[in-house]
Amino acid sequence: MAEELVYKKPRLLTDKDFHFCPGCSHGTIHKVIAEVIDQMGMENSSIGITPVGCSVLAYNYIDIDWVQAAHGRACAVATGIKRLNPSKLVFTYQGDGDLAAIGTGETIHAANRGDNIVVIYVNNAVYGMTGGQMAPTTLLGMKTVTTPNGRDAKLHGYPFKVGEMISQLEGVCYFTRQSVHTAAGVRRARKALRRAFELSMEGRGLSFVEFVGTCSSGWKMSAVEANKWLDENMLPFYPLSAE
Repeated sequence: MAEELVYKKPRLLTDKDFHFCPGCSHGTIHKVIAEVIDQMGMENSSIGITPVGCSVLAYNYIDIDWVQAAHGRACAVATGIKRLNPSKLVFTYQGDGDLAAIGTGETIHAANRGDNIVVIYVNNAVYGMTGGQMAPTTLLGMKTVTTPNGRDAKLHGYPFKVGEMISQLEGVCYFTRQSVHTAAGVRRARKALRRAFELSMEGRGLSFVEFVGTCSSGWKMSAVEANKWLDENMLPFYPLSAE
């Protein structure tokens, strides 16, 4: 009986070991990005932009062209690259501490202009790289290094639903929120990301792909516990798209 290949390592993922913590969503998201770019045959026509944060070393893992931007400035850099290279697939890869805080202005104006870029946004509700401090997306009551008693709306304001805000701008052609903490979620995420890339190449405007992710080290949980906590706490507040 002939053997059936069930899974193989994505061709565009390098052989370098991930620096991400065990249970982190970034590694799986990297795999999805590599698979979609490979499926579309765009490995020689893709340019990714990473800022500062856990996403910064993506250039080590996905074998395409990359540009590193200053903290929060990825969308501004992506705009310039896309306008100079309109035939390229240009996307950013950003965390919530970057995009939803220091990079809010750049993101909003790129979206409002309808720049033909794809913004990939990983929301794990904490500043992961710097030790787990409160982020704009931290849930009410959620304990972090800087909110040991839980986030209090009177002191810290409310969690920032960036995707819902961005989706209201006329320059945005596509908004989707996905996760990769289940096999079914990975399949849906792959489909959604490909849709975003295709719309970008059609010149339809900005696509915004949010991934609700885990940060097991920042959340002080095991990988299993973090997946369960995401299901029970993150997804009710940041609901996934139906697709």
